[in-house]
Amino acid sequence: QVDLVESGGGSVQAGGSLRLTCAHSRWKVRPACMGWFRQAPGKEREGVASISIGGLSTSYTDSVKGRFTISVDDGLTTLALQMDSLEPEDTAMYYCATKEWFPCGLDLQYDNWGQGTQVSVSS
Repeated sequence: QVDLVESGGGSVQAGGSLRLTCAHSRWKVRPACMGWFRQAPGKEREGVASISIGGLSTSYTDSVKGRFTISVDDGLTTLALQMDSLEPEDTAMYYCATKEWFPCGLDLQYDNWGQGTQVSVSS
């Protein structure tokens, strides 16, 4: 079990930016994939962005393409999500997660989850 801790959430106006980060306590097994997910009130959790550690390939859900950027440092200590041009529809609790096996993607089949950080975007 790996403890993942998200930070960087907050309240911004539409068009603004936030940078979420996710730090981990320790790796027992190097993950294959890391990702960001979100859940808005009354809606199901959905994948936002993922990154494969080996090849550093990325994937994004269509609604955030061109606005959000996922990244991870070389030591795999910090996963980040740069969110620009935020929209009210981006309001949600954001979670980071990891999994040990490929393929990476935006499904919810991840092994370890953080507690989440709230993002609120006002119009």
